[in-house]
Order: sequence, then C-alpha cells, then structure tokens
Amino acid sequence: MALESRLELRLSQKLVLTPQLQMAIKLLQMPQLELQQALTQELVENPFLEEAMDISSSEADDFTPEEREAAEIGEERDEAEVPLERLMGTTNDDYFEERSYDGRDLGYFTPGNVTQPSFEYFLSTAADLFDHLIWQLRLSRESEAVRGVAEAIIGNIDESGYLMVSNEELIESTQSEPGTVERAVRLVQSFDPPGIAARDIKECLHLQLKALSLEGTLVDLLVLNNLDLIGKRKYSQLAKTYAVPLEEVMAAVRIIEGLDPKPGGNFSPPSTNYITPDVFIIKTDSGYQIVLNDEGLPRLRINSYYQKLLNFKSSIPKEDRQYLEDKLRSAVWLMKSLDQRNKTIYRVSESILTRQRDFFDHGVNSLHPLNLKDIASELNLHESTISRVTSNKYLSCPSGIFSFRFFFSNAIQGDNGEVSSTSVKDMVKKIISEEDAAKPLSDMRIVDLLKDQNIPIARRTIAKYREELKIPSQSQRKR
Repeated sequence: MALESRLELRLSQKLVLTPQLQMAIKLLQMPQLELQQALTQELVENPFLEEAMDISSSEADDFTPEEREAAEIGEERDEAEVPLERLMGTTNDDYFEERSYDGRDLGYFTPGNVTQPSFEYFLSTAADLFDHLIWQLRLSRESEAVRGVAEAIIGNIDESGYLMVSNEELIESTQSEPGTVERAVRLVQSFDPPGIAARDIKECLHLQLKALSLEGTLVDLLVLNNLDLIGKRKYSQLAKTYAVPLEEVMAAVRIIEGLDPKPGGNFSPPSTNYITPDVFIIKTDSGYQIVLNDEGLPRLRINSYYQKLLNFKSSIPKEDRQYLEDKLRSAVWLMKSLDQRNKTIYRVSESILTRQRDFFDHGVNSLHPLNLKDIASELNLHESTISRVTSNKYLSCPSGIFSFRFFFSNAIQGDNGEVSSTSVKDMVKKIISEEDAAKPLSDMRIVDLLKDQNIPIARRTIAKYREELKIPSQSQRKR
C-alpha cells in the first residue's frame, strides 16, 4: 500500500465553549452573594473596570453653582484629547486627584478629620465552650501531665460537646500513659456542663444522671440498655422487663426527656443565615411587578483613562498592548454577560409568575404542577439554562421567601385534575398538625382523608412525604 498526501475538505459541527459563553454560564448560576463577591474581585483585578457612582437628582440639586460648574469642567476635561506623554507619565496621586471631583471616597483623609472608632470594637464576646472548659481546667489541682492531656481532650470536643478521639489516639498524640489519659478524660467529664466529653449519646446521658446522683437507678439502666425501645415508645415492654409499674417507667422517661443530648449547644448558638432574594415580586393595584435585586452589586463601567490609553497602540509595547486589549475584552464580556443574566432571570421569573399566578393570589394549596421543560419550551431556552437560573436562587413575594425550585413539582392525578405534589405535602403537614397527640393518625388514615378531598394517593407515597417533611411515624408521634 503506497503512502500519499492529499487535501480533503470536511464539513462538521462542533460545540465549542468560548470564553464569553463560559463566563455567561458561570455568572448565570451564581446566587446573589457569590455574584457580589465575583464582581468585587473583578474590580480589583481588571483595570478597565470601575464602579459607577450615580448621583440622584435630589443630591444634584444640593450642589452649589460652583460645584456643578466644576463637575461640568471635569467632564469636559475627560472628553478632551490627552497627550500620550501625559498619560504614560501620570502617577497614582495624579490619577486619584484628577478623579476626585466626582465625590468618591478615595481613602484619603485630612489629619483634622479623623473618624472615631466604632462602639462595636468595644463590645465583649461571650465565652465559647473551649474557653469555658479551659477556665475550669486552670482551676483544677491535677498534675501537669494530666492537665496537658486534658487540654488536648478539650481541643478535640465538637460544638455539641462530644469527644471526637479515642483513648488510643490520645495516648499516641500526647505520648502519655493510659492511666494518665483515663484520669484526664474523667477530669474533663466532671466539668460543667454535665455530659461533656462523652463519646456517644448513652455516655452523655449517663454522665448527666451521675451528676444528679441517679447512677444505678432505673433511669440509668434504661439509658444504658434500652434507648432504642424508649425511642419506639415501648413502655409496657420495659415495665415487664424490669418488673416495675408502668407509672414508674413513665416517670423515668420524663427524666430522660429532660436531659440535654447536646450539652455543648448552649455555648455554640447556631448562627443565623439570612437569605438574600434575587428577585422581588411586588403586588400592586394593577397586578404584580417583578424587580431584580441589585442591592450590594457594584455598577460597572469602563475606565476612561485606560480606554484613552489604548488609542496610542503604536506607542505602547506589544506586551502591554496585548494585556490591555485582553482586559478590555474581558471587561466588555463581563458587562454583556451580566446584562444577559439579568434578562434571563427576569424572563424565568415572569414565566413562573404567569404559570403560578394562583399561588401568588391564594397560597400553597393553589400551586400547579410545573417542570423545567415547560419553562424552557416557553422561553425557547435549553432546559439546562433554566436549571442554572433556578439553582440556589430565591424569590421574595407577599407570601414569603421561596426557592425558585419550590415552584417546580411533580403532578399527581386527582379526580378533579392534576395536583401539585407540593400542595399534597402541605395538606399532609396540615392534617398531622391537627391530629390528636394521644391518637395520632396512621398513614392509611391520611390516605383516606386525602381521598375525601378527591386526591387518590398510595400509602407509601404518604410515608415518603413524611420523611421529606421530617415528620415521625405514628408510634413516634404518640403522646
């Protein structure tokens, strides 16, 4: 077979992710806070980007004629042609002095106008669990060897108050004797709060009962041997096992219920995470208005100084010119991608408002079945694009703040048409909240109640919805 070279023309299609498309996809799936951080980072890295400072008409009216004239002169000075020598020889101080006429705070201050420190710097902070335990360790009279191991133990206690390492690991890490480690563990377990430094829930509750002088009693035996039966509320079986009256078992259970399974929780209160909605839907006299949340997002514009600098391409070194052109291109792509992101989110919000209008008017029970494909077909977008828009984003309306994904749910065929699975979950939650605690409803009984509302549904579906709503079973809800 002879080898030969020849030219061929082939026609093929390829999906290529250009840098501009990659940036648009990346920005589209960012929630509000991540987008704010990304834009702030771009302002730092890209010299062509700067934050536009808008001056409202009311603020403009407060300017004196001299200040307004100075601002107009500054605008004319920006538009005027500037020699290359002056641009290239401009220092940082010259640049900021030239840009300071628009009223921005450039970080300079006069010696006579020093801002006083905020009162927040003088606020004391509450002691956390580590500080509370170390303080007690400092007051103990144990030997230095035991105190050293005890400090290592305190450093390995999680926020709930549980010890996360074994004795063997402590022996290896502290190079101590087994007896010293055991004494250190007992020392820390004697500290406040009771139950600290336990390795599981049984030991934690046992230590709390020991502090109450209930060690060896029926309560202690139930904790050490029968926590699983207590969780299943098998009180009659426990009474037969220990040959005691049922009332005595119930009294012991009430003591157990009063114990704290997370003794360190009071020293590490959960932090409050506030949701920042990406879209506001406001009810007005004429209907609903969609407003995109741009609070905290910097408004970007192209820096005029570097834009003028590119007019002198022939006088700038090739490497510098290439750098400036790349940064300018990146800045333009970013601003276009931001605009496209806002338009896409607005269109998706508008489509959700149209399709779920009954929800915004009447509440969760009026939520209709909806999937991503429906929105994608309506807006002529790919389903993955709708998925990125609705991921990790929130919508605020008169009924509250909801995730975008809340409005998408499967359809359940009812006697009167399709019903949203989210509406059915809300019905199940409401039925269980109104039940008698002494006689909780079974899953089959909930199925019958939903059938009375023309919603046929299987029992296993009710069990699945209960687990998703984190509602215990019938036996666990009984009081």
